[in-house]
Amino acid sequence: MKLKLLLSISSLTFGSAVIAQTTTQTTPLEISGSVDTYFKYDFANQPNNIKTYFDSDHNSVSLGMIDVLLKKKTGKASFVGELSFGPRGQTQSIPDAAAGGSSFHIQNLYVNYDFSDKFSMTAGYMGTFVGYEVISPVANFNYSTSYLFGAGPFQNAGIKATYKFSDKVSLMAGLFNDWNLYKATKGVSSVGAQLMVAPLEGWTAYLNVLSGADPYGYGTIEDLTTSYQITKAFKLGLNAANYDVKGSDAGYAGVALYPQVAINDVVSLGLRAEYFKNKDVGGVIGDKYTAATLSANIKSGGLTLIPEVRLDHSGTKPFLNRGSSAVPNAGQFSIAAVYAF
Repeated sequence: MKLKLLLSISSLTFGSAVIAQTTTQTTPLEISGSVDTYFKYDFANQPNNIKTYFDSDHNSVSLGMIDVLLKKKTGKASFVGELSFGPRGQTQSIPDAAAGGSSFHIQNLYVNYDFSDKFSMTAGYMGTFVGYEVISPVANFNYSTSYLFGAGPFQNAGIKATYKFSDKVSLMAGLFNDWNLYKATKGVSSVGAQLMVAPLEGWTAYLNVLSGADPYGYGTIEDLTTSYQITKAFKLGLNAANYDVKGSDAGYAGVALYPQVAINDVVSLGLRAEYFKNKDVGGVIGDKYTAATLSANIKSGGLTLIPEVRLDHSGTKPFLNRGSSAVPNAGQFSIAAVYAF
């Protein structure tokens, strides 16, 4: 009942402001996006040996996705629509029932209204505010994705409000459906918030929390995402998260470090070092993973080549060797071509 009342008040506020709008300044329709393809070879000649969520094909020149993003602003109102076609666009680890197994997927579809320079509201289907990595390969340095990313969420449908106290501090709070769904199966059942702080020039940190319905039941995730451009050539990123399932010992925790160095204007090198653990449940020890991913970004205009080597380890032996026996280590090489427009 409280959630319904809050939604009703938010909708009335949002709708009244739009009707009262008198400004007619319009920006042109912006169109951007990306296309990506990749080749991956598993060192043990095993398909999908490392669960990288998107580049799962082995010894094959394969498709990522074509991603098209539309943006437009009229006065204080704006919209964003982002559509993808191809395997990478799907949330493969937790399939979206609304996608119906199709390679077509809606990444973002929302409207926004700026009540002032400091306060805005957004409603619709949005890329999640939780985590460091995203679905679009353009926004990630590494082409493969982390275990933290794969644990989700990927998208949140709902309504949120953001207040910008200054250039250094802002706060977002919202009401959301269960994870990754266009249409809620458990109703508007989650609350989320994000505190952004920028203590130094080049350093931004996001403290995130999301609590409510998700594909595992009901739970709460706390997440820290931060990056610091320490020098013109060196950047350091960090993602740490903890997730607990309500009424259970289940959940996960992990941390990933992202040091990156620009060799010159064309070539950059980056390492992702990650530790991820599924929590122990009922005396059963959860899987633990450590992973090191070394990637290069080689740029020419809108094209980025991403050669990458990834090595993963887990004591529970979830990987296979060339003889299909369970082993604690796995490795792969991939090279991706990502074009942004």
